[in-house]
Amino acid sequence: MKLKVLVLSLFAVVALSAANLTIKSSVNSVDKTVAKLQKIMISKGITVFNVIDFRAGAKGIGSDMTDAKLLIFGNPKLGTRVMQRDIKAAIDLPMKILVFKDFDGKTKIEYKDPKNLEKAYDLSGLGVLSKLSNAMNKIAKKAGM
Repeated sequence: MKLKVLVLSLFAVVALSAANLTIKSSVNSVDKTVAKLQKIMISKGITVFNVIDFRAGAKGIGSDMTDAKLLIFGNPKLGTRVMQRDIKAAIDLPMKILVFKDFDGKTKIEYKDPKNLEKAYDLSGLGVLSKLSNAMNKIAKKAGM
């Protein structure tokens, strides 16, 4: 019985986590979408810290998976303001965008909306989250075109 409750609780957490994701489509390949995202971010003064190629990692162990890359990026001026308010928000910073090919072969851009950080941490009234949310929405939309 305890195991059943634990499993159901885990499914609820995963479902809630997935509900906080924003998903956009891209008409481009994963590589081209990632390149566009990086170019847009750099032009706006956003630091791209790393790009993780999950498919390359799978190939490195003799396996295969769908094309998927994770961009890790941020703006220290904005991120610092968030962490000054609640250091626990650092677990969600820097920001991330996942670009992947779905089961239908379509490229998707997926990320957590920064506005959700307000609910998760003590960040009420911090206007920077709306600014981050709007910027991510515009960047993802432009990269998908």
